[in-house]
Amino acid sequence: MAKQRKEKREKRKGEVTYSAESYSFFENVWDVARLVPKGRITSYGAIARYLGTGRSARMVGWAMNAVDKVTPKVPAHRVVNSQGLLTGKHHFKTPTLMQELLEKEKIKVKDDQVVDFKTLFWDPMKELG
Repeated sequence: MAKQRKEKREKRKGEVTYSAESYSFFENVWDVARLVPKGRITSYGAIARYLGTGRSARMVGWAMNAVDKVTPKVPAHRVVNSQGLLTGKHHFKTPTLMQELLEKEKIKVKDDQVVDFKTLFWDPMKELG
């Protein structure tokens, strides 16, 4: 497993220009984000806390901004800020794409904020243990 991760990392090195340490962190973020179920959302901070780096929510955001060339795909639209705001929407191909992807999963968004955020919130600490 570790060998496969290293090989994947080596294949993608040219695509993402971050240090090896931050890139490894990014891969961990992407792995967690891939587990967020359709129709649910999580936050940058929740992912950071799950990874044991509770003060690195901003770095989780940077990881979400770098998913455009990552395989398998990462559902970055399901990761929002701690109040349910679509703060990452400007990093999508269009400013409305994040909202459109959420609405496709039956998640209502009003004024760039997820409606029923607390009900739809998926906490990796609780869900993944």
